[in-house]
Amino acid sequence: MDDFYMNRIQDMVKNIMKDMQNSEEQSIYKNLFSKGKIGSLELKNRIVMTPMENCLNNKDATVSDEMIAFYVERAKGGIGLIITEVTRVNDENGVADRQQLSAAHDKYIPGLKKLADAVHENGGKIFIQLHHPGRQGFSEVNGNKPMMAPSRTQCNVVHQETREMTTKEAEGLVQDFINAACRVKAAGIDGVEVHGAHGYLINQFLSPYTNKRTDKYGGSFENRIRFIEEIVIGIREKCGQDYPVIARLSVDEFLRTKGIEDGILLKDGVKIAKHLEKIGVDAIDVSAGIYETMNVSWEPTSFPQGWKLYLAEEIKKSINIPVISAAVIREAAYADKIIGEGRTDFVGSARLHFADPEWSNKARENRAYESRLCISCLHCIETLFSGVATGNPIECSINIQAGKEFKYCNMKKNGDGRVVVILGAGPSGLEAARVLAMRKFKPIIFEKSDRIGGQLNLANKPPKKEKISWLINYLQLQVHKLGVEIRLNKIPTIDEIKKLSPYAVFVAEGSSPIIPESINGIHGKNVFTIVDVLSGKTEIYNKKAAVIGSGMTGLETAEFLASKNNDVTVFEMGDNIGPGVFFQNLTDVQERLKEHNVKMITKHKLISIKNNTAVFELLSYGEIKEYYFDYIIISLGTSSNKDLIDEISSNFYTVRVIGDAKNPGRIRNAMETGFESAYNL
Repeated sequence: MDDFYMNRIQDMVKNIMKDMQNSEEQSIYKNLFSKGKIGSLELKNRIVMTPMENCLNNKDATVSDEMIAFYVERAKGGIGLIITEVTRVNDENGVADRQQLSAAHDKYIPGLKKLADAVHENGGKIFIQLHHPGRQGFSEVNGNKPMMAPSRTQCNVVHQETREMTTKEAEGLVQDFINAACRVKAAGIDGVEVHGAHGYLINQFLSPYTNKRTDKYGGSFENRIRFIEEIVIGIREKCGQDYPVIARLSVDEFLRTKGIEDGILLKDGVKIAKHLEKIGVDAIDVSAGIYETMNVSWEPTSFPQGWKLYLAEEIKKSINIPVISAAVIREAAYADKIIGEGRTDFVGSARLHFADPEWSNKARENRAYESRLCISCLHCIETLFSGVATGNPIECSINIQAGKEFKYCNMKKNGDGRVVVILGAGPSGLEAARVLAMRKFKPIIFEKSDRIGGQLNLANKPPKKEKISWLINYLQLQVHKLGVEIRLNKIPTIDEIKKLSPYAVFVAEGSSPIIPESINGIHGKNVFTIVDVLSGKTEIYNKKAAVIGSGMTGLETAEFLASKNNDVTVFEMGDNIGPGVFFQNLTDVQERLKEHNVKMITKHKLISIKNNTAVFELLSYGEIKEYYFDYIIISLGTSSNKDLIDEISSNFYTVRVIGDAKNPGRIRNAMETGFESAYNL
């Protein structure tokens, strides 16, 4: 076992011993676990799970057992306040997607009461977020009619036909919000959050960019804020002055980054927040952005922790009611620090608690280092967008139980010390070992290299991908705590495996870069793979380099090379850069590649390499074109390492193939196959 690994293990042991000594002591995060208040409601700590649509409700928009299990797990996890996902106030024209919770009719009250009771029984408090999508909705789930909005300005992301609602329709929607709040209160929910952020209907009324009306709801600031003002005042009148109301706001739409000057700026956000305080809102949940600037609302992994905290700070300076800040807050020490410094009153996050429902308890018990921190990969958001059409619940890359708490509620501990051999210590092998050890099996991992993590050790190398290391650290700590034996630098023989008398063998041998033999010169001395580059085996500085393939790995490798002062060109055979890459991640990396002057060329098929000359077929014209490069980097995907599968399968009865060895994919694929194979063994 190498020094790197031993040092990490020793550090972990020290933390565990410290944990044991402090287990009965008060949390070291005194600010984070001080009591707080929102209106009349006292909260046990300053941790808020901000809204995140999960598509777990029943098809008829009622609360499901799966949804209750999801929120109960977070309540058990110690969160001070849970705010549910977007809940519609109108079933005819206010539907966000096929799987959305509703409070639009009295028939929804029993389900909401069941949810409230379950959360309360497990020590939590819960608010419902009231929502209407406006121009950011989809006609197909709203009777195939144009989306109602303050004005006809279409959203440049969803591209739906939009019509301007009448004054009477706007007044009707105000009443819809008020009536929904009354139902929520009747169900025993602790309060409501009015969704005035992220470009949805209320945000559309507030912003000059989307509100071009000439009636009482448009034009001046006083008119544009009238819609939410009437909602808040109406809720106060119908639900009582003591019923807590939060307003979520995009206090800066960041539209200037798109060359648009008439959006909400921070100074406007301050003005809106001050007015809402005046009319009785109990707290401001500070966010930013609309669909056209989505990456500031739901940030990719490149955004650093706390990057938009300054927005909450500015709002907090201007008002006397509490502020909730959602700013990619991940680490307990940081959360505690910013509360202690008076920069925010509450720390909000949705994805953090999606990835680890026990985050709050771990921090309170001085075990924050055990947290499974969200890596901001956006798999959850990607599956949310696909769920609009399919109705499927969203997923987490690193927590396979997220959204499936009801399904995975009975982890049997029946391993009885039986040995399970795992070949490979990548994410799938480590996750399988973690679950097997929890089930009281005895997993033994063989890893051919000198460290664990597999391809995660490459994925964390490009610029701004450091959060991937959080996952490596989490898995490493878990398998160590659970006593999993790991044998590094070892490829066992069949006889060596047989001597262990394994109950099962898990093959997690990963994948290798695809090297098309049909390309003449593919093995040239200046041709390398992304593994060569990201591993540091091949170091390239101040050269002219080509990256063949524009999947996410190819684009990140291009950025890695560009950061080392290389002149980089990316070639893609298809019509568009980034085939199969989620659009938020693609937009994010492309913006940085442009800053590095990386050239991106499509419809070019590499057919041969002659020394330093790459020869391409131009697919649009059938022409041949040559380019000179010092280095050529191949990024054309990976293929499963299947060398051991047949031999293992012929010698052992119970065999599971997991991770890239089963099917090359992303982190979710590795974690899911590892988890499910171990859970179901």
